Amino acid sequence: MKSPSRSVSSRELYLRLLRYVAPYRHVFLVAIAGAILVALTEAALPAIMKPLFDGVFVERDAMAIRWMPLIIIALFVVRGLAEYAATYCMAWVSNRLVMDLRTLMFARLLELPTPMYDDQASGNLISKLTFDVTQVTAAATSVLVAVFKDGVAIVGLLGWMFWLNWKLTLLSLLMTPLIVFIVRVVSVRLRNSSRDVQNSMGEVTQVIQEAIEGHKIVKLYGGQSYEAGRFEQETNRVRRFLMKQAAAAAASVPFVQLVAASALAAMIFFATRDSTITVGSFVSFLTAMLMLTAPLKRVTSVNEPLQRGLAAAESVFALLDQPGETDAGSVTIERARGELLFENVCLRYDGAEQAALDSLNLHIQPGETVALVGASGAGKSTVANLVPCFYRPTSGRILLDGHDLAELKLASLRANIALVSQDVVLFNDTVSANIAYGAMKGASEAEIQAAADAAHATDFIRQMPQGFATIVGENGVKLSGGQRQRLAIARALLKNAPVLVLDEATSALDSESERHVQAALEALMKGRTTLVIAHRLSTVENADRIVVLDKGRIVEEGSHRELLARGGTYAKLYQIQFSGQSIPSGQASHAAA
Repeated sequence: MKSPSRSVSSRELYLRLLRYVAPYRHVFLVAIAGAILVALTEAALPAIMKPLFDGVFVERDAMAIRWMPLIIIALFVVRGLAEYAATYCMAWVSNRLVMDLRTLMFARLLELPTPMYDDQASGNLISKLTFDVTQVTAAATSVLVAVFKDGVAIVGLLGWMFWLNWKLTLLSLLMTPLIVFIVRVVSVRLRNSSRDVQNSMGEVTQVIQEAIEGHKIVKLYGGQSYEAGRFEQETNRVRRFLMKQAAAAAASVPFVQLVAASALAAMIFFATRDSTITVGSFVSFLTAMLMLTAPLKRVTSVNEPLQRGLAAAESVFALLDQPGETDAGSVTIERARGELLFENVCLRYDGAEQAALDSLNLHIQPGETVALVGASGAGKSTVANLVPCFYRPTSGRILLDGHDLAELKLASLRANIALVSQDVVLFNDTVSANIAYGAMKGASEAEIQAAADAAHATDFIRQMPQGFATIVGENGVKLSGGQRQRLAIARALLKNAPVLVLDEATSALDSESERHVQAALEALMKGRTTLVIAHRLSTVENADRIVVLDKGRIVEEGSHRELLARGGTYAKLYQIQFSGQSIPSGQASHAAA
């Protein structure tokens, strides 16, 4: 996936990130205000050292002795309340930001065109939503609060030090240019290593996902050590990149502290030679100096989560900036008649040397059942994917009821199409929810049961622990292949669309189940335009027309008997499939041709 944000400056990237915080600016401002108040109390701590030592211990002032303990208690009460408000409000904003970004990213995933999924490993996409987005929040929220809090603390402490002795304070400013230089050098390394960590986490997620989904193959073929090796290799890459981060972050802190300590030593040396400084002033100045190192350390350390967050923001925005499916159509149709027309349709997949479809011309009448057959790679499934616009033709056009598919709104087009493919997709939900999925969510129990009856699925559903309320597991893991297929067919039956695409719809059924489902499908196909993609030629013998594809071109078309009589490609395919079996009477002579 290309990253449109790579060329964007850190400033632009950060400002864009803050736009997602803007809706919660009131809560965010409370967090900022609390952080600033905490910072002011830090500056107040060394300020009370002067009257504490001069007034209480040196001059023995009765007023100072009476009020100083109460002032200290009040100071820490205010500090505690401010700290709580800042921490709670910042956590609230951070969690809202994570939720909002994940929601936007997931919505974008649902809008991505099918070719984008072909080019992307699912583990990398999952990692963006689970890992990368959590890294963003520190840069957008807590880093900013730390900058305000520690920035105000530094200004307050320096201000107090200037008031006490401006000459000594100027010495502390000598370390600033060197600290800035160290931070800039470390920033580049942190940003690069953070980007490497995010990419590597995507690979780790991919390995885990493949091992979980393919656990049966892993066990059956003894792939445990291989998968363990892959996982160790990827996690070791993550470890190495994290160590690069740690090394850069760890190196910056002692350098900054060394510079600060050197300045501190020099100031103490000169302060002890100034006879005008009282005990209280000296202790107050020294306290401010010591307290100054902590916010300086945090300010320099904040660069690590900042750079990590900006690198994660690049990844997040790269996904959000991906264009969704092209939906430039302006025409909305109600229930289509089902006339399909392919005019000189060509399609070449990205990076492919040969076209998947080459000048395909096909006219399907409303209510006609057309079967597409041919060897693997002939282009059958490609045709099926073009009808609902999962892919777009490289050239040529496809029309539904005289409307170019490019002119139709995608929602309107797909509302008129039902699909049952060989790759059954079920969700980890109830049987009823898988049948009445998406726009059919409002279907009644009677309608759902009627669809299940027509798909010959009711019997096995009734035998499940909670019947239609049974959770089927991830992708129907608790069901057999035939049962999953029948639920998918029930889903298509419930949709009752005028255009039906059957891509090896009975491939996972045993002979007994196939007879029942085939009868249900034949009833379903009546009055509907049906495109049947099949490898098993026995399932398409009753189609109104059979179209034979070879290398993306139509080489034959006609009825089952007509094509057998011609003795061409279809007859050869038929003979290969039924070799060693008795061919139905009246067809043997044709198939042998």
